[in-house]
Amino acid sequence: MTQKHGKKYIAALAKVEAEKSYALTDAVTLVKEIDYANYDASVEVVFKLNVDTRQADQQLRGAVVLPNGTGKDKKVIVFAQGDKAKEAEAAGADVVGAADLVAQIQGGWLDFDTAIATPDMMAQVGRVARILGPKGLMPNPKTGTVTIDVTKAVSDAKGGQVTYRTDRDGNVAVPVGRVSFEEGKLAENIKTIAETILKARPAAVKGAYVEHASISSTVSPSVSLDLNAL
Repeated sequence: MTQKHGKKYIAALAKVEAEKSYALTDAVTLVKEIDYANYDASVEVVFKLNVDTRQADQQLRGAVVLPNGTGKDKKVIVFAQGDKAKEAEAAGADVVGAADLVAQIQGGWLDFDTAIATPDMMAQVGRVARILGPKGLMPNPKTGTVTIDVTKAVSDAKGGQVTYRTDRDGNVAVPVGRVSFEEGKLAENIKTIAETILKARPAAVKGAYVEHASISSTVSPSVSLDLNAL
């Protein structure tokens, strides 16, 4: 079925030149201009990569701290015990626990945005892997959420860290802030993500690596980015 759009979306779409790839600052300006949400919508950048995600060495996954944050207050939980639990609490974690926290999640509680665990807790955390994994909440060393340094992990998560990973089609979608952000801050966040994705280029990739990139707000049409400018 063809998706039908409302008048506001169609009006916004009319302001975007379909075949044009915009310079980053121009794209950010346009996305802010055409956003019509009656709330402070999220802004997201999407990269279409020339990778074969069936190959383990061509799958991207990681985390990066955005210089200007995401505009969202994240609720962070930490699986830890003993001194590390005290360290997590001191760092500002919202909930800290061990077996009790695992049981809470098994009972259906998922009111958090990021889960961090010390390595010694992973055997217990594995009991809820089938719950956390599909929601992208499972602690993972690649995203810095399985670590001894819980202070840094909590600080990063609270301070604007975002995770990225390729989907089955080779797309990477990452939130980069809110429409209310200053244009320069949005652009700086997008540049940080772009640099991270470029540095993560798998050695096995031949030819063009980034095939397409675009940004959009929660409700707006997407605006294509000039890859050379990135």
